[in-house]
Amino acid sequence: MALSILAGLLLAQAPAATVDVAYDELMAGRNEAAILRIETNPALDANDPARLINLGIAHAREGRTEEARAMFRAAVRARDSVRLETAGGTWADSRDLARTALAMLEQGAFENSAVFAAR
Repeated sequence: MALSILAGLLLAQAPAATVDVAYDELMAGRNEAAILRIETNPALDANDPARLINLGIAHAREGRTEEARAMFRAAVRARDSVRLETAGGTWADSRDLARTALAMLEQGAFENSAVFAAR
């Protein structure tokens, strides 16, 4: 139960966000499509926390732990910290979400999960 609560935290959307961070693909479990959409979206800055978190989640779900870890760590260290709206409708700091994602990664929580950031 606690894991599903944490999973909801990681689906995030920045205030007034209009940039696609592959929410639909991640919701549908289409991780490779999510990675492609995020990586080819010219509107997303490479250091955007929602981008990094969602890429990390997609990689984690595909079993690419090191890539996921690198994305989550980059989100923790990002120059800008932003408030992101979670899947549950609450707001959280992007660095807190990235730290939660790292902890979940270490616990193996991303396998077959519905966790990500939704901008």
